[in-house]
Amino acid sequence: MSNIIEFEIVENVGLLTLNRPEAANALSLTMLNRLNETLEEIDNHQLRCLIITGAGERVFCAGADLKERAEMNEIEVKQTVSLISKTMTAIEQFPMPVIAAMNGAAFGGGLELALACDIRLAGEDCKLGLTETSLGIIPGGGGTQRLPRIAGAAAAKELIFTARKITAKEALTLGILNKVVPSDQLQQITLNLAKEIAQNAPLALKAAKQAVNSGLQSDIASGLLIEAASYEQTIASYDRTEGLRAFSEKRKPVFEGR
Repeated sequence: MSNIIEFEIVENVGLLTLNRPEAANALSLTMLNRLNETLEEIDNHQLRCLIITGAGERVFCAGADLKERAEMNEIEVKQTVSLISKTMTAIEQFPMPVIAAMNGAAFGGGLELALACDIRLAGEDCKLGLTETSLGIIPGGGGTQRLPRIAGAAAAKELIFTARKITAKEALTLGILNKVVPSDQLQQITLNLAKEIAQNAPLALKAAKQAVNSGLQSDIASGLLIEAASYEQTIASYDRTEGLRAFSEKRKPVFEGR
């Protein structure tokens, strides 16, 4: 049987694939545990950007494995929802930039996974939504918190309250997606974006992500202090001086992540 999570590195870009196409890449306990293990095992020194996508051409991730969930008691459900939330937070807090390449439908936990990423690209045939209220529950993997911060409270409430499934173009209009591209070009366009990011200094990427994420949880004055502290992390680095040398010598910098 193939690995339920596949991972490879291409030119400093990590490609992580949810590999359960026969089950719409649903988040089973096995997949969640393996996803967390993979995120912990990744050597950040080799990576400058991470892409998360789904196997197949129709579904990015259908969310929780409802067949598995139906066999759980209440305690097991609570534990599983907690694991989903932990997983989304691990993605959000991954040190380097993370891009979701949404190759198909993303519902419930599938959309929550994408919302935990820094950047979201989707194929033009993609549909998405937080559909939990239609199942008698609410988004439990960060959807009630991340979607309002991305799309605004009013739009997020409407999508969550109605459990509506929307098109990629509608999601782009709401600011949920960064780009909508032809489905057959999604992987290449996403890889091109990741390589564009990966040519920059690793420590700077990490510090910039930290500054943006932490600053969003703060008022502007506190955010500026966070930015200053993040900037200071780069001052003594080899990569900063390499960037200055390269600029003076009119050449492309060779960053080493130190």
